[in-house]
Amino acid sequence: MATAGYTPLDAPLFPTHEDPVFTDLQWDSLLSLCDVVIPALTTEKRPEKPYQKEITSEEYDSAFKSITETLKTSDAAQKARQFLEENVSSNPLFKEAVRRLFSLYVPQDSKKGLSLILTALNTRAGSLLLTGSSTPIQNQSFDAREKVLNNWLSSRLPQLRQVGRSVMLLAKRQWLINSPTSNEIIGFPRVPVYGKPADTFDFQFLQFPPGDGVETIETDVVIVGSGCGGAVAAKNLAAAGHRVVVVEKAYHYPSSYFPMTQGSAFAHMFEQGCNLITNDGCMGVLAGATWGGGGTVNWGASLQTQNYVRQEWADTGLPFFTSPEFQNSLDRVCHRMGVHTEYEQSFQNKVTLEGSRKLGYNAQIIPTNSGNAPHYCGHCTLGCHTVGKQGPVASWLVDAAKAGALFIEGFTADKVLFDNVEGKKVAAGVEGEWTSRDTHLGTSSKDVTRRKVQIKAKKVIVSCGTLNSPLLLMRSGIKNSHLGRNLHLHPVMLGAAVFEEQTQPWEGDCLTTLVTDFENLDGHGHGVKIENVAMVPGMFLAAFPWFSGLQYKKFAANLGRMAGFIALTRDKDTGRVYPDPISGGPRVDYTTSAFDRKHILEGLIAAAKIAYVSGAKEFHTSYRDMRPFIRSKKIETAEADDINTTDGGINDPEFQAWIREFRKKAPLVAESGTAASAHQMGTCRMSDSPRKGVVDPDGQVWDTEGLYVADASVFPSASGVNPMVTNMAITDWTSRKLANAMNRTKLSQTGGARL
Repeated sequence: MATAGYTPLDAPLFPTHEDPVFTDLQWDSLLSLCDVVIPALTTEKRPEKPYQKEITSEEYDSAFKSITETLKTSDAAQKARQFLEENVSSNPLFKEAVRRLFSLYVPQDSKKGLSLILTALNTRAGSLLLTGSSTPIQNQSFDAREKVLNNWLSSRLPQLRQVGRSVMLLAKRQWLINSPTSNEIIGFPRVPVYGKPADTFDFQFLQFPPGDGVETIETDVVIVGSGCGGAVAAKNLAAAGHRVVVVEKAYHYPSSYFPMTQGSAFAHMFEQGCNLITNDGCMGVLAGATWGGGGTVNWGASLQTQNYVRQEWADTGLPFFTSPEFQNSLDRVCHRMGVHTEYEQSFQNKVTLEGSRKLGYNAQIIPTNSGNAPHYCGHCTLGCHTVGKQGPVASWLVDAAKAGALFIEGFTADKVLFDNVEGKKVAAGVEGEWTSRDTHLGTSSKDVTRRKVQIKAKKVIVSCGTLNSPLLLMRSGIKNSHLGRNLHLHPVMLGAAVFEEQTQPWEGDCLTTLVTDFENLDGHGHGVKIENVAMVPGMFLAAFPWFSGLQYKKFAANLGRMAGFIALTRDKDTGRVYPDPISGGPRVDYTTSAFDRKHILEGLIAAAKIAYVSGAKEFHTSYRDMRPFIRSKKIETAEADDINTTDGGINDPEFQAWIREFRKKAPLVAESGTAASAHQMGTCRMSDSPRKGVVDPDGQVWDTEGLYVADASVFPSASGVNPMVTNMAITDWTSRKLANAMNRTKLSQTGGARL
């Protein structure tokens, strides 16, 4: 059923701090560089308009024709001109978004480093050193600034290369999110065409009155985090009759807010506003930070842990992973969410299935957690307005509420509390700060109530996610050499196939197929899977290379004719997460290894082959140093019994030459590609000894009592598949075991009487 007439409620953005972030001259310098990335394109040279890029009449007419043919509306010509002649510095929304980014999310050291560069660009000596001209950057010609930015990207100085990449990503992403024209040109709708809006469960959250003292409450179990692990634990423990309180640092948004706009969704539902980047600047780290955690913003893929991963984990001294109990937990969590495979495939998933068939690849349908019902929606990473996706907010947290669990939103946990019992650390609760809602849903510094809250509990379960669980344990005084380390990210690089026809890749389930032929490239379970991807402009398009303003605008305008791919790596090598020294938030120290980058390369080549045999006319990658493949010959179609076709398929000499050229770039240069991670695992690794990991086989933190971790941070290594179901199954086991132990304690304390 169509969503015609449905308009989601507005979710106001965070107010920015009063700090201007940069001086006026620094802003001028930064925006002049951003205008190089997204310029106003014109056939007339106007020195008085430094945000304009002069192109030839032929170039302008070609781009104009391509866009108007795609739009096919009465005002197509006007819209196309507005799109081509739009620049970023003239858009107040763009500048405000950049200010918000630096005010709220960019680490202090990164902000300081950029500030120094921008200051130097406004001095004669600094500008000469950085640009080759003593003229301040904003006063240089457009062509000169364009040359400067390209020189930075290939500079011998790593600091300049990182500044160049940062400016590039900043301009592309914030333009795609805040442009007044791009969504209309692309065709990306405000809400999905299909799907009937539905209401979420009416969750109730504890409120605290204003006051100066510490508010104290008592419970049996406090769970820090409402994501896929915490939600399952809450349901199981509450259903077993225990008093449960779930605390969440973020806020709950009912389905009437969904799907949010890109800017609102990133700000309200992702860690650090969806702006978390690895220290090397090469990978964006996407992690849910909302009621329901990653299960609210993921794409619904519900894959069970594969045999070779289970065996690898069992071989580390954890036999549970090859036991019937683990399989029972996997099946139980899938059954609760209505995981199934009976649904209509979207265009891009059909491309993967059919292209793989033609190549002899092993393509599989991915089960999704859509309640045994159709869920034809590609906007779910912005929030599911149909409540069809049975993530924590539609399943486990509902069950927990019905079983009596209590909830607190806007609660930032500072530390776990301990009692010292005969020299052992025994968990006794958590302490943190609660911030009430306001018109900005708790994000404003005004008109809110803030209270210190102490929750006393017999058991504490940390379910803050792989990025934040180790940080809470560190703040709580836990000492373990593995804490925060062993970070796996499932790094991906992206591919974009461009077709002649409209594909509307944002319609339909975004991720329902995968290719497994390349998942074991080293003989030890490390390799890549090829999957499709949510085609949200600010997430997808921003990853692809910029070579000129004209090239990038033409590329972005083609989103409605694309199919998107990712080469998802089961990474062998690891990184770490640690607290930012100023904000205390997560910093990610991770560079995809050469070993894993070789696997990504093979995945991208395989995706290109799938696209080629499916009729794509172009294939682009998120690796800057590799040109896109553009088919020069007209695409032929032939009947199955036609032996006279001249189409050689992937044997096309031009395509084979492109593959050879790409393979020569192995193992790829990390800085030349844009990678992403939506799966974070391993920073509180489960082990059979405190010398090997952070938690024991029951999920209890080593050398403590009553303190548990229940999220993907306990994975012994990368899962190799989308981690939601594995996370839930491990938590299902550990929380059921904990519930039974607590029940036995109750019985022993009451002399065996039934409670």
